[in-house]
Amino acid sequence: MADIQLYSLGSPNGIKIPVALEEMALAYDVHTVDILKGEQFSQQFTQINPNQKIPAIVDLNGPNGTEHPIMESGAILLYLAGKSGKLLSQDAVKRSETMQWLFFQASAVGPMFGAFGHFHTYGKDNCDHPYPEQRFANESKRILRIVDEQLNGQDYLIADEYSIADISVFPWVIWLDMFYQASDLLGLDSYQNINRWLARCLNRPATKRGLDVYSFLEIGK
Repeated sequence: MADIQLYSLGSPNGIKIPVALEEMALAYDVHTVDILKGEQFSQQFTQINPNQKIPAIVDLNGPNGTEHPIMESGAILLYLAGKSGKLLSQDAVKRSETMQWLFFQASAVGPMFGAFGHFHTYGKDNCDHPYPEQRFANESKRILRIVDEQLNGQDYLIADEYSIADISVFPWVIWLDMFYQASDLLGLDSYQNINRWLARCLNRPATKRGLDVYSFLEIGK
């Protein structure tokens, strides 16, 4: 049994962790938590993550050699970066920038893209007013412009170093097109820096292996 026990599924938040684990070359065992079947509400999973959401991990060899459960994808990424010494620069400025973009994903990218996707894909069954979808579409476009500008003239979000910041953000951008099918509405083709960055991320062998764990790229097909 590997030290890291992964509990997740192929969602934008859920897929970050196997991608990071593959990039960090950390051994792990995979457990699928099927949220469509309500498995996140089981007593076993609730003991790992009281918030009953994926992803979560358990480090069987955590601090002081004790078993250590961790919830929240950003917290997991920071923990794994500390454990492996990878994907989080030791340079003070780059380290700070990485954490800023990690928190930007948690506070803006995930919530706004997720809210847009809800009203664009599911919400129309309960709300026929155009305001919610348009509100979150506009906010998603604003966020995409910020990310695109950050990538101008550089390979990754933090200069030319692939980091947990990239891993945190890029699955959500893919999800806009692949699952929400909102490429035309959001004008995704117009963000040239983002599209080059996505291709660069997806071309990394370890990242590909991580995406395959829960068949992330196959979900929207």
